Amino acid sequence: MPIRRTPDDPRRAARGDGLYMISVAAALAGMHPQTLRIYEQRRLITPQRTPKGTRLYSDDNVHTLRRIQELTEEGMNLAGVERLFEVEALLARAQRRIASLERQLEQSRADALREIERVRRAHRRELVVYQPPRQEISRTRIPVRRPIPPQSAQDQES
Repeated sequence: MPIRRTPDDPRRAARGDGLYMISVAAALAGMHPQTLRIYEQRRLITPQRTPKGTRLYSDDNVHTLRRIQELTEEGMNLAGVERLFEVEALLARAQRRIASLERQLEQSRADALREIERVRRAHRRELVVYQPPRQEISRTRIPVRRPIPPQSAQDQES
């Protein structure tokens, strides 16, 4: 006899695995089984199927059903729910893409810093750091030779 796993059993299947048949999932979500079939036709949920075609709903599916119920009770129609789910999926994809790009940026930054350090080490002997002279300019006397001004024509006649 197979071991039956309950939803709170830590050994049970992963969160996305189908666990519940349609009647159990409907009861957990507080809906009629036909409503689940309608939501499946509209692609709001996608339960797994056994080889014989029986629908198996996961905890994620049940959570989605409860969310749909909350949204429709607040006044949103199914078209609005569909659009909301589409936008949320786009947002999730964008967030994953941003995270991926941030990881790539950090990797590129680390690579660039390593390359800069490698180049510095390779050219360390070729680079000379300029250091200004230590003497103070005000104390240094530089002899200045002033040229003798040319004599004017009147000075030469006398």
